[in-house]
Amino acid sequence: MDSTTEVQPPVPVVRRNGWLKVLTTATVFYVLLLVALLLTKNSNLFPTLALVGSFMVPVAYVAFIYERRHLSRLTMPTVSLAFLYGGILGILAASLLEPFFIRQLNLATILRVGFIEEFAKILGVLVIARHRRHDSEMDGLILGAASGMGFAALESNGYAFTALLASHGSISVTVGVTLIRGLLSPLGHGTWTAILASVLFRESKSCNFRINWKVINAYLLVSILHSMWDGLPLIVSYVFGQGLGVLIAWGAIGAIGLFILWIRWREAVRLQTVLPPETEDTCA
Repeated sequence: MDSTTEVQPPVPVVRRNGWLKVLTTATVFYVLLLVALLLTKNSNLFPTLALVGSFMVPVAYVAFIYERRHLSRLTMPTVSLAFLYGGILGILAASLLEPFFIRQLNLATILRVGFIEEFAKILGVLVIARHRRHDSEMDGLILGAASGMGFAALESNGYAFTALLASHGSISVTVGVTLIRGLLSPLGHGTWTAILASVLFRESKSCNFRINWKVINAYLLVSILHSMWDGLPLIVSYVFGQGLGVLIAWGAIGAIGLFILWIRWREAVRLQTVLPPETEDTCA
């Protein structure tokens, strides 16, 4: 063998089925908790049931994205913190801002909800990345997905509690709300925030965020998708009926969001292979 030939280091094997194990395990526990609640009538089990039901799909979605991080050096603790910060800061910011801009819910104010919540969710990403280099589009995509899904999980948990109160303690209604919101969560919050954060990181340089027209356009795009998610079913339902209209609207908007996210992911992978690797992940 030629002594000048370079020996390439082995390529690490990336496991891509961890998300499925997370989802399967959480589903089994959810079913066991539901059966135990129905058999024992122990109301103390309800918070755990709602928590598992609200978090199982968002956590599995983040695991799915993380396993496809390619050359990203993000660690799971960092991604987990983005999930936590995105959820808590997002819920807090949205809860404080929405009363100032929304007096009554109609088609006009639905647009404001989209702009407020997309702004609120990106706060978690900004907090996590404030001491990191943030010029990797893949890092932004992963942190954005985690932040958005943290928001989705806590929001769904709140809706589950509201459904329990509104239905006067109906477990079936609460389970229905939890499962529907969980199954639909990959089409919404996590995808939208991942799109925005990926563009924000791509346009930024090293330790400085840059807000240019590409970032602003991405923010406008995801805010409009969010607003359409909330408002379009009301319009489509007049034509196709409430059930079918909602499915058509959410399916179309979700497909658009996932397609845009796929484009962002493809670009992020390409940039990882053409840009020189950074030697330092953190900023002073």
